[in-house]
Amino acid sequence: MAPNANQSGAAGSSTFSGSDSRRYNYFKAEGRRATLYEDVTVDVQPDPTRHLLQDWIMTFADGQPTFSEKVTVIKCSDWHVFRAPDQEWSRTHYQRQSHIENTIKMLVDNARSDGAPGRFDKGWVTVLQDQLGALKHAEFGLGVALMKAQRDGMSTMINNTILTNASYKLRLAQDITLYLGDIGLDIDIDGDAGKKIWLEDAAWQGMRKALEAILAATDHLEVYFAVNVVFEVLVGELFRSGFIMRAGPAHNDVITPSIISAAASDYRRNLANTLTLLKLLTGDPEHGDANKKIMTAWLEKYVPLCAEAAVQLQPIWTLQRSDELKFDGAFAEAKDRFNDILAEIDVALPQGIAP
Repeated sequence: MAPNANQSGAAGSSTFSGSDSRRYNYFKAEGRRATLYEDVTVDVQPDPTRHLLQDWIMTFADGQPTFSEKVTVIKCSDWHVFRAPDQEWSRTHYQRQSHIENTIKMLVDNARSDGAPGRFDKGWVTVLQDQLGALKHAEFGLGVALMKAQRDGMSTMINNTILTNASYKLRLAQDITLYLGDIGLDIDIDGDAGKKIWLEDAAWQGMRKALEAILAATDHLEVYFAVNVVFEVLVGELFRSGFIMRAGPAHNDVITPSIISAAASDYRRNLANTLTLLKLLTGDPEHGDANKKIMTAWLEKYVPLCAEAAVQLQPIWTLQRSDELKFDGAFAEAKDRFNDILAEIDVALPQGIAP
């Protein structure tokens, strides 16, 4: 090796502004000072475009590097600019998940000790057994799709936000399963009924079709976009908040809406993270216009699927007895929220496509 050749450390470290500092000023903080979230997240995943002298240390057998921008059609001038609004990393994520689980356990234990499940309307018990039991399969599928997608993010901040999103979906699927099992100790609940409804009932086949299209996608940002921009608002939240949370009290059930309300909170956090990332991508000075065209193509693919899935759920609204709760009203609210989301990321629906 030539005497004046650059030599890297064990991980290919380079000398740069601040490299000898213990104040973590090798990255630009979003605020005046770096947050703990930034300290433990930014540049944890190495990148040859930043602080490595050499290329990726390891590659796959086919020559693809450890992380590659080619895994998505979306382009970004600097993937490392993104910061998740919820600033969630491993410790804070475990703490929030633990808090939710402890709260749900307290609610269910108190409800069961008071005999609340026994006061549910009989017809509503069947709705929980069949329809809520079917929903857990959709939530699990979304979790699997996002879990697969998170691996390809070009920064730890992006990986973290997709991974925590996956974790929340998998937790919800587990929560529903455990909840139905718990109240099934007091009332008659068939634990296998939801799977049969999910596989065979016509009302759920549109949702299955949309979910399978998401699972088949290989672009991680396409998956993230499809889940939070399209599926969740037009289908997932429509059923969870527009049906279960609103119909429960009319059937002497305030427990199930409380359990499902955790998912509404999850989605607000996941959506805020998603919109922050997408606005970064659509506002990119070099690639923004091209990114918008790609997202428009994704809308063309997923909006018809999710709109069909939503309409096919309509008969479920007839299984509850509240005259004030109508599918058309809930779906109209979902479409308004969907349009607000598109306006925020500055992406228009393709001509001829409407939810």
